[in-house]
Amino acid sequence: MHHQHKVVHLTSVHKAFDVRVFHKECKSLARSGNHVVLIVPHEGDEVVDSVEVKGIRISGGRFVRMTRTAWSLYREALRQNGDVYHFHDPELIPIGLLLAARGRIVVYDIHEDVPADVLHKGYIPRCLRRPLMWAVRQLENAACRRFSGLIAATPTIAERFYAINANTVVVHNYPMLDEIAPNVALPWNERSPVMAYIGSISERRGIREIVQALALLPPGSPAQLMLAGPFSPEGLRTELERLPGWARVQYQGVLDRPSVANLLSRVRLGLLVLQPEPNFVNAKPIKLFEYMAAGIPVIASDFPLWRQIIGEAGCGLLVDPQDPQAVARAVEYLLSHDAEAEAMGGRGRQAACELYNWNSEERVLLKFYSQLLETQVPEKRKEDKKASPSATDLGRGLNVSTRAKYHA
Repeated sequence: MHHQHKVVHLTSVHKAFDVRVFHKECKSLARSGNHVVLIVPHEGDEVVDSVEVKGIRISGGRFVRMTRTAWSLYREALRQNGDVYHFHDPELIPIGLLLAARGRIVVYDIHEDVPADVLHKGYIPRCLRRPLMWAVRQLENAACRRFSGLIAATPTIAERFYAINANTVVVHNYPMLDEIAPNVALPWNERSPVMAYIGSISERRGIREIVQALALLPPGSPAQLMLAGPFSPEGLRTELERLPGWARVQYQGVLDRPSVANLLSRVRLGLLVLQPEPNFVNAKPIKLFEYMAAGIPVIASDFPLWRQIIGEAGCGLLVDPQDPQAVARAVEYLLSHDAEAEAMGGRGRQAACELYNWNSEERVLLKFYSQLLETQVPEKRKEDKKASPSATDLGRGLNVSTRAKYHA
């Protein structure tokens, strides 16, 4: 009989229903017949869409999260006795190492380039950033040699790890088509001259330039911005509300997934003017592909990678993200050239259907898992607890043989 594998996902940073962690990875694994458990900071336990959510209570700030929460996650992880442990945050690397030392299959899901991000952390003193970046990189590299496999969210991130761990795959954060493209999109001529920005609202993500650009639109223009997402930091909102461009903003709060799809089906363009930071320049932001999937043209930062994607699809305009005047010109152009904007949106939608969607990534994820499980799980079974050699010894033996297989 086919043994149902138990897959345990761990995160201390993400919310229980994070799109990548829960809606994409956990649900895909559950649909393909695995017993999936997600251990996450959450009130209580529940089963949602066949995924078992185990809530860990948390209190306090960053330091508590990195110590006490991590310890609770680890205890729960052991209790679950999974076939595969799949964790999503750099701060859980120590837990990953403890599990690997016990001979468990451990997968590290690398969402962003952590060392590069250190350079932009406001709470780290400037003089420490470069040495710290080097140290973080060394630690991450050393740890990643010990994991059974790595999943990277972009090819740029994966580049760094191929030499360190041969079992590295890219699972892009592309959108789920059925979720983002509602059947009831408003016909173009019934849409008002509205643009959307959805996501985390911060200076790094260009919100200041966007609001300044709104103030530069011709006084008679009816253009409005639908803005949705959390402000980071909180106080930023008060500051932005004082800018003249804010008069054109309709703040929608933080939207759930169906509301995001609904909003995108009513607007005429999507904005994505992230500032040129290492983690953005090489990112493939889900928002870009969501706008494309929704069939609306994009105005995006002119980064080489984005220029390639948007240029090949012919689905938007590229601007200097630090120039509000350029953003304003692009907005004005797309809102006054209806036929062209609609055609761009249609081409973006086609590219999303053919290339940039979760279906292709789901296949990569499931194949990666089936290879992991084929090579590494034959010995570990619940009923083997009675067997004389400890599961850990078996695991160690296994690890050596698989390492030989992968690095022959």
